[in-house]
Amino acid sequence: MSEVPNPAEAVNELAERFWNGVLELSPITATVLGYDQADDRLDDPGPEGRDRARRLLRETLRATNEIEEQAAAAAGAVPGSDGGPGLPVEEAITLDILTVVCRTELEQQNQRIDRLKAVDQMDGPQTVMPLLATFQRTDTPERFDRFLARIDEYPRYMAANAELTREGLSSGLTAARIVTERVIGQLERLLAIPDEESPVAVAVRPPAPSDRDRLVAAIRRSIRPAYETYLEALRGAYRDASREEPGLWSAPNGEQLYRTQVEAWTSLELDPADLHRIGLEELESIEAERREISRSLGLGDDTKAARASLESSPGAIPESADELLDHARGQIERALARSPEYFGHLPKASVEVRAVQPYKEADAPAAFYYPPAVDGSRPGVYYVNTYDLPSRSFMGLASTSFHEAVPGHHFQIALQTEMTNLSAFRRMGARMAGMAYVEGWGLYSERLADEMGLYLNPAERFGMLDGQAWRAARLVVDTGMHAFRWTQERSIAQMLDAGLSETDALIETDRYICMPAQALTYKVGQRQIEGLRQETAARLGSGFDLRAFHDAVLGHGALPLATLARELPGWLATPR
Repeated sequence: MSEVPNPAEAVNELAERFWNGVLELSPITATVLGYDQADDRLDDPGPEGRDRARRLLRETLRATNEIEEQAAAAAGAVPGSDGGPGLPVEEAITLDILTVVCRTELEQQNQRIDRLKAVDQMDGPQTVMPLLATFQRTDTPERFDRFLARIDEYPRYMAANAELTREGLSSGLTAARIVTERVIGQLERLLAIPDEESPVAVAVRPPAPSDRDRLVAAIRRSIRPAYETYLEALRGAYRDASREEPGLWSAPNGEQLYRTQVEAWTSLELDPADLHRIGLEELESIEAERREISRSLGLGDDTKAARASLESSPGAIPESADELLDHARGQIERALARSPEYFGHLPKASVEVRAVQPYKEADAPAAFYYPPAVDGSRPGVYYVNTYDLPSRSFMGLASTSFHEAVPGHHFQIALQTEMTNLSAFRRMGARMAGMAYVEGWGLYSERLADEMGLYLNPAERFGMLDGQAWRAARLVVDTGMHAFRWTQERSIAQMLDAGLSETDALIETDRYICMPAQALTYKVGQRQIEGLRQETAARLGSGFDLRAFHDAVLGHGALPLATLARELPGWLATPR
């Protein structure tokens, strides 16, 4: 075993090597995070790329074990006890995250989950170039040329993903039919758009007007045939072999695949049956709160009538996409004005509201967030879906804005990005250890917004409760489909009962089908944060400071939930 004279320093050096390796393996990730490196290349989904990833993961995991043993020996402790004996708090956390990331990523590699992720209407390979066109800078001739080189890389990238579909076809690990059909539909819509009006052409700003023709020529030369190649791979045999049942249970080794996805997304080993039960219990509790609003409206316990009444009231539905986006901007401004009362530290980065791109809106959720660039050159972006505008009631928009932007994802992720005391891996890569902390904070923020007085009327507060029920229903639906053999129709019915519109119930259900266990992160994380707040308030009594609690929870970046629970009491020690 190699000597590690300074374990804390060794942890930070290892984290830097690992993060640089991740960025080298995924130039797409690097661009989305605001890095300029390798912005003329795309990821390698093929055998060589997978081998490089495995080497990085194994070498990093081996090094974490060595450092832990050295640190424990120096402290005279047993390796693995007390979350990193002999290490300062931040380095112990970093070692935790590296270990969790490497173990779960290696397990997913061993199970070849990439064969499923190659067919994905949310983040599949067909979405990559429109995404990069939105985030990559092309404001100089050099940067523009690198983007054109990247476009010419796209046929290779799509061919590698097409090969993954063939591997999935051979092994039986194929996407659900519902997912395959949605991806085929996306590709057909993309191919129906003239090259000069494609999402890439619309999003890119060439450095000179004369460069527009070069961009369109590259789209015609490389992006269009890459789409055609991938579409051809999905039609025919792959479509026919796609799983009829939506749940992951229907795939080879499906039960274990799902348990691995549960751990990968939540950072915890959780029993699907327990999650299913918790979801049902939460739905009952939330329904009791909705009945209170229903009674205040003179409608007794009929919460469906209350929702219908609130949704049909004058001004409840946006008349234009701009009106919907303007409402979201106003909600963010309102939340920012109240935030100093609840947070000691606020992010420097601003957040911008944009509409979801037209090619993607029919398959996208109601809203989502992208973080600011690491160098501060780009704000955070809160995307609002304006598709099927009559279904986009203002009633649910407020809680969505508080979840996705302020004080939700934007606060958590922008603050993390700005923590210069932490390594780049901790600031940008810690979410690889599971999204339950991130999504849990977003859902916690919806409830916190109620405490902050941000809901202006019963409709917005009812919408918040519908949002809470929606996430509780996710526990029921995700486990129902992937572990307990629910159909798509039963899932949609459950989501409608929770309060979603027909459009969102369908989109959300199909999202859970293509991203098993992602839907669990919200309630799992929220319950952890709320539980820690209750424990801390009970322990500190009159000394409990909500601003200090929030600063502590957000002050170390994204964490595995077990790490947060272990470390938080030390950050908010009992006053003497």
